[in-house]
Amino acid sequence: MRRVITVYGVVAVSFMMLMYAGERRGRGFVAAFALGCLLSSVYGFWSGAWPFGVVEAVWSVIAWRRFRHPH
Repeated sequence: MRRVITVYGVVAVSFMMLMYAGERRGRGFVAAFALGCLLSSVYGFWSGAWPFGVVEAVWSVIAWRRFRHPH
């Protein structure tokens, strides 16, 4: 089970980073970044690193608000 959690974490955090890198290409990347943060938050809680889970959940909300209300 530990291996599944680790693989999930690598995929979730990698997705989040790739979407962050693409944010300048369009608003869709901002929404995908919010999703990536949410997936990373799940990983944090699932792996027992709840502070990471909380921080990523907050970043997910911030990114979603940026998507909903662009400058």
